[in-house]
Amino acid sequence: MERLQKIIAERGFCSRRKAEEYILQGLVWVNGKKVKELGTKVSEKDEIIINHTLLEGKEKKEYYLFYKPSKVISSVKDEKQRKTVVDFIPTKKRIYPIGRLDYDTTGLLLLTNDGELSHYLTHPKNNIEKVYVAKINGILTPQEIQTLKKGIEVEKRMIFPTKIKQKITSSSHAMVTIGITEGRNHIVKKIFAQMGYRVLTLKRESYAFLTLDGLKVGEYRPLTFKEVKKLYAQKNCFK
Repeated sequence: MERLQKIIAERGFCSRRKAEEYILQGLVWVNGKKVKELGTKVSEKDEIIINHTLLEGKEKKEYYLFYKPSKVISSVKDEKQRKTVVDFIPTKKRIYPIGRLDYDTTGLLLLTNDGELSHYLTHPKNNIEKVYVAKINGILTPQEIQTLKKGIEVEKRMIFPTKIKQKITSSSHAMVTIGITEGRNHIVKKIFAQMGYRVLTLKRESYAFLTLDGLKVGEYRPLTFKEVKKLYAQKNCFK
């Protein structure tokens, strides 16, 4: 017997967090009975229906590393009919992105149908490092760099970058490499906005130990078994 939300995630229907939302909203039925308790346990033999869709049995897990271009939506589908990240990967499995990159942000994005891994990597307590390169409309002073290194408060929560490195590219612009374990929406842009700077371009260069090496914009590759295993072992790496 396993928790209902875990079974839903393992079968690739959605992430565990999303499964919990479905349960609380009363959209999940087990053997003909509505379930609204997150602690409910079920077996592999139980019939599970989510929002009128019968949950299929276990499926083979797929994992992809994608070099996201700008002006692409980090979603499975878009109501405005814009191109999404899943459009680039030819698979019959229902894959979805782990976390998100903004519409105009480029770089490394992971996609999978493994809801358990998605939940694991996006849960705040696991402190997965993401490294970005931001072009800003200014140049950080030495004092501002020290402020970032010591931690900065954004929306009433402290953020402690894992790394900060600046490369001055002109008299009025700089490229700043910043590592964070945060996962909030637009968080890198919000960090620099808090300091009075605007992010002109943004690229995610790495996710945990994974990088974009060997890929061009718009290209992808499957993750290896060793890489997936190593991702599961990333817990609390930067505590």
